[in-house]
Amino acid sequence: MMELMVEHEGVGLAAPQVGLGWRLFVTRDPEDSEKAIAWINPTLEVVNPEMVSAEEGCLSLPDILGGVGRPSGIKITGWNVHGEKAEMTSEEFIARVWQHENDHLDGVLIIDKMSAMDRLVNRRAIRQLERSV
Repeated sequence: MMELMVEHEGVGLAAPQVGLGWRLFVTRDPEDSEKAIAWINPTLEVVNPEMVSAEEGCLSLPDILGGVGRPSGIKITGWNVHGEKAEMTSEEFIARVWQHENDHLDGVLIIDKMSAMDRLVNRRAIRQLERSV
């Protein structure tokens, strides 16, 4: 999954995006973009509830971009690939990535969270994706 994420220039990739029914996602390390971190059975806790809207895209939804509001500060807890408990807290871009990838684990896509106007702007691309399924 890490190689696939890097190959497609993503910042995160969730197991359901590649057909796996696991509660796992990978993200690029905020300290070193060449390294990736795997989060197994992650849980997220909001540490700063201030909502910030920003444009998001998704490897599963090519050519679709839209504004998504998310809490700005997140603490993530989970397990790493070595079976060790892992934990990080951030109010940086990576906090948005954790939330985006965690949404995939719950079957939620950015089109479920973007505004009606953004869905309208992306209507053609969404319809093309629906037809291809």
